[in-house]
Amino acid sequence: MLVEEEAEDLSQKSPRLDVFLAKSLPELSRTRIKQLILAGEVTIDGSTILEPKLRVKPAMQISLKKPPPEDPEPKPENIALDILFEDEHLIVLNKPTGMVVHPAPGALSGTLVNALIYHCGDSLAGIGGVKRPGIVHRLDKNTTGVMVVAKNDRAHRHLSAQFADHGRSGPLVRSYTAFVWGHHQSFNGTINAPLGRDSKNRLKQAIRKDGRVAITHFKTEARYGGDGWRIARVQCKLETGRTHQIRVHMAHGGHPVIADPTYAAGFATKSQRLPPELKILIEALPRQALHATQLGFTHPRSKDTMLFSAPLPPDLQEIQDQLAPYSNK
Repeated sequence: MLVEEEAEDLSQKSPRLDVFLAKSLPELSRTRIKQLILAGEVTIDGSTILEPKLRVKPAMQISLKKPPPEDPEPKPENIALDILFEDEHLIVLNKPTGMVVHPAPGALSGTLVNALIYHCGDSLAGIGGVKRPGIVHRLDKNTTGVMVVAKNDRAHRHLSAQFADHGRSGPLVRSYTAFVWGHHQSFNGTINAPLGRDSKNRLKQAIRKDGRVAITHFKTEARYGGDGWRIARVQCKLETGRTHQIRVHMAHGGHPVIADPTYAAGFATKSQRLPPELKILIEALPRQALHATQLGFTHPRSKDTMLFSAPLPPDLQEIQDQLAPYSNK
C-alpha cells in the first residue's frame, strides 16, 4: 500500500507519521498503524521507519505493508500444564521455558493461552480479551516459574487491580531467582530506573528518562567464584512489572543475567574462565538464567492471602549444583 504525499496536502506544521497514515487509511486505527510502524512495516523513500512521531514532509513516498488478517480467536491445544493450584476462580501454574504466554505474531500456537483454553473449555472465553483470556500478568518466553490466571471476570478484575497496585496496599509478592555475572560484598539494594522501548532495537527495552517507572529490589543470596570468575544467585522482588525489567535492571547494574541472549551478549566470553563442567552447562543454556520463584496475592473470592513457590527447573538446578563447591562465604 503506497501513500505518496504532495505538498499541498500538508498543513503548515508537518503531521506525525502515525497521524497522517491514520487519516489517509481510515480502515486502520491509529493504534494499529503505530503497531505496524514499530514492527518495521512502514518505509519512507525506501528506508524502514520505526518512529511513529516522525514528522511527514512534502514529496515523501510512504509505503505501508499491511499483513494479512489473523484469526482473532486462539484455538484450544492439548498441552500439558504444571498446575500448582486450581479452583473455580483461578489457576496457579509453573510455566516452562520456551512457552509464550499468549498468541502474537510469530507465535500463534503452542502458547499458554492455547493450553488454557483446552484445559478450561468455553468458561475462559473473553475474560480479559479475546487473545489473552484470563491473563493477568506475563513471563518472558524463556523465563520459567509461577503465574496466576483468572477463570472469571470478577477474579480477573480483582487480580489485575492487585498487580496494578504493585503490592502497595496488599500482599502481592513477585520474587525471582536470577544467576548473574559477577558480585561484590555490597551487591544488594534497589534499582529505580524507568524503562521504555530501545530506540535502536524495537525488540529490546532500555533505561529511558521518558520511560515508565520501574523498580526492582534485589539481594544476593549466594556468591560463587574461582580463578578469574564470579557468579551470584540473586533474589529480585518486583515493585513494578515492566517488560524485561529484571533483565534490563541487572544489566544496567553491571551484573547481567547469565545466558541472557539480549542483554548479556557482551559477557558470553566470561564462560571461558569457568570450571569445565560449569562451562559446558552455561554455554549450553538456551535461555536466561531467570526463574519466577514465588507469587503471593489475595484470593479474589475468599480474600485469603496465598503464596505459591516453584522450585528451580532442572536446567537451573543443575547449574546451582555445579556452583555449590565454589561458594564464597
